[in-house]
Amino acid sequence: MKKLIAGIALFGTFAVASAQSITFDTTTFDYGAIKPGADGTRFFNVTNTGDKPLIISNVKPSCGCTTPEFSTDPILPGKSAKIKVGYNTANPGAFNKMIEVFSNDPVNSRSVIYIKGNVDANAPEPKPLTPEELKAKAKAEKKAAKIAAKEAKKVAAAK
Repeated sequence: MKKLIAGIALFGTFAVASAQSITFDTTTFDYGAIKPGADGTRFFNVTNTGDKPLIISNVKPSCGCTTPEFSTDPILPGKSAKIKVGYNTANPGAFNKMIEVFSNDPVNSRSVIYIKGNVDANAPEPKPLTPEELKAKAKAEKKAAKIAAKEAKKVAAAK
């Protein structure tokens, strides 16, 4: 009986060890002090640290002032993808928002990421993006547009 239990425990450990695994470069993005109407778009980098494809099935913000965009395409082992998060900076004041990320990670099927900051008319002017940041932003926006078009086609086909 002990051998049976040990075998089941060992198999369970192996099954979890050889699966997809979600990892974030950071789980909190701090906007700091930003001006009303400033660009509220930020990106979270997601990496599959497992050995099977990772699929993000849903991303749910805690309120309507936060808008996520993501791809449901599989993230291959060792590869990364981005989750685009937009925050509506029209409303002044401090904010701290939670965003739930649902995936097929067997250990962590629900991950939580956060954005926080303070929308303040007296905030300093934002520093300009570096060429690398501009390139990454353009690439992510292009990918997000492709995803949106793909989803629109799915919805149209379903009607």
